[in-house]
Amino acid sequence: MGGFGDISDIAVSGLVAQRIRMTAAASNLANANTTRTPEGGPYRRRDPVFRPSPVAGPFGNRLDRAMQAVNTPRIEQDRRPPIARHEPGHPDANAQGMVFYPRVNVVEEMTNVMNASRAYESNLVIMRKVRSMGEATIQIGR
Repeated sequence: MGGFGDISDIAVSGLVAQRIRMTAAASNLANANTTRTPEGGPYRRRDPVFRPSPVAGPFGNRLDRAMQAVNTPRIEQDRRPPIARHEPGHPDANAQGMVFYPRVNVVEEMTNVMNASRAYESNLVIMRKVRSMGEATIQIGR
């Protein structure tokens, strides 16, 4: 069965994943109205992809095989077409007066921020509990 190190590794992987999720949401919110990027066209919403990652256990028992950390192998860009708005006076308007905006839903991004924040806090609680358990174990040995 896994030890304190495995628990900490899983919690740390959760902290990192939620930091990436929060960073992507912040980028999406900051660029919700960005109509021109260096690549051309409007900003494309970013969304991290999470995958389970097995935690190698020393005995290969069922619990060890069931323990999963999380990793973020990539960040996907939104492939949906941008939102077109008729704004003939805008500097990025095309010949027909259309301006293309990113498909960023502010409510959805704020929900992602809140969910990432709560998941981050949950992983911090786990880290504190592991530390507390480790300290209690040391006290037992005295």
